[in-house]
Amino acid sequence: MTLVSWLGIYAQIATLLLPVVCCTSIGAVFGLRKQSYPSDFIAMLATVVCTPALVFHTLMTTQLDNLQLLEVGSSTLLGLAIAAVFSAIALRCISMPARTLGPALTFPNTGNLGLPIAQLAFGDTGLAVAVVFFAVNSMVQHTLGVWVMSLGGNRSQPLPKGILLACLLVVVLRTADLAPPAPLLESARLVGSLAVPLMLLNLGYALATVTRTGIRKGAVLGALRLLIGLLAGALVIHLIDLPPLVASVMTLQFAMPVAIVNCIYVQRFSTYGDIAAGAVLVSTTAFALLCPLLIWLANTNRI
Repeated sequence: MTLVSWLGIYAQIATLLLPVVCCTSIGAVFGLRKQSYPSDFIAMLATVVCTPALVFHTLMTTQLDNLQLLEVGSSTLLGLAIAAVFSAIALRCISMPARTLGPALTFPNTGNLGLPIAQLAFGDTGLAVAVVFFAVNSMVQHTLGVWVMSLGGNRSQPLPKGILLACLLVVVLRTADLAPPAPLLESARLVGSLAVPLMLLNLGYALATVTRTGIRKGAVLGALRLLIGLLAGALVIHLIDLPPLVASVMTLQFAMPVAIVNCIYVQRFSTYGDIAAGAVLVSTTAFALLCPLLIWLANTNRI
């Protein structure tokens, strides 16, 4: 890969990350100025209302080929299971709560970052594979992942059931080959579109108020997320005979940084929110710097 190619990829990544930086900066301004900010309300709105709407709309409007869904879906589940085991072991070794922080190491940012990066690197075909990965990852993350995190938390918070209900409704409608009313689908799209901006606002506020300890411990978690993702992706493509393009996309998706929504859930269920925010910051920055190399490795299937 030439220097010009590297610089071109960095420029495209910077373009993709600019909206993320803008939304995050708004929350950071509130934190730096120590202004009144309803972080708990925004976190609840994003996770309980907007995220279920986003998942419902995504799954209902995505045209998933059954064979592709089975192939990519089973590979995604296997990779997440491997990542969960590695995450639990790693957190136990560094004396950090596995139930509370384990999902942050297990589930990558396959939504607002993973989808555009997949399209950038592999075109529309790569995007289609990434959408399936995102759908499966989201269902597990927002149901089983949140359940595990709530068990390890030390704050009394109700377990959000909206994602599970949204997924069940999607299964019923798709199985019966029924289309939801257009107004309902459009409402889900509109409400769901608020999920990522709200998460970014809270992330910015958390980053602006994060302690040095949060940054230091978050750096450890961020590094572990990238390493565990790479290991999980490598094992999956060696255990399952995937087509080269699918294997490349899967490798890159598993290597994504800590998902922003994990930071929001950690804030809701525990007192480790500043550490999770630090993990998002460090892992996302490291991924942005390493992304050209990761894309090259994924294309050559050398990971």
